[in-house]
Amino acid sequence: MDTKVVKTTEEELIEAAAILKKGGLVAFPTETVYGLGADALNEEAARKIYAAKGRPSDNPLIAHIAKKEDIEPLVREIPEAGKKLMDAFWPGPLTLIFPKSGRVPKGTTGGLDTVAVRMPSDPVARRLIELAGTPVAAPSANTSGRPSPTTAEHVRQDMDGRIEMIVDGGPVGIGVESTIVDVTGEIPMVLRPGAITMEMLKNASALWRSIRPS
Repeated sequence: MDTKVVKTTEEELIEAAAILKKGGLVAFPTETVYGLGADALNEEAARKIYAAKGRPSDNPLIAHIAKKEDIEPLVREIPEAGKKLMDAFWPGPLTLIFPKSGRVPKGTTGGLDTVAVRMPSDPVARRLIELAGTPVAAPSANTSGRPSPTTAEHVRQDMDGRIEMIVDGGPVGIGVESTIVDVTGEIPMVLRPGAITMEMLKNASALWRSIRPS
């Protein structure tokens, strides 16, 4: 497979979105690290992510959305904790875990009945997701065990020949993965620390002073 590297013009993003719609893999920038994208509602596309990364298939993928209302078909419910954290930190580097709907295949969620969802703030990422017309599963665009990529060249060095396309949006700003918070329980629980710190979460509202690490 030849891996094509493109820039971020509208024409090139349309081309990248077409690959996602057909079940292919596209690496693209977010505000945290470069993600390896596939249609989150296409179980076969999700399998391609696991294969390209050498990632265990029981490790859930994060579904990225372009706007808040895009979450509704993905989840059975949005707990009050989720609404508060979405309002405080979306778009941005915060991933929230919700009870999943029947539309989300378990191949995307690692066999779990929950789904991880994030709305990135990077405009290139959100435009690509919007053009694809589907939530985009996107773990970091590196093989498992390697450092998370912060430039398109990092992705190329690791993923050349494994994926169809890399969207080169330049260096990303944060370089740390998103924070993951599970809002399915009575008290929100941090499952992975990241760009949004515990202090930021607790300061978002007095209601979240009880938020706890896993």
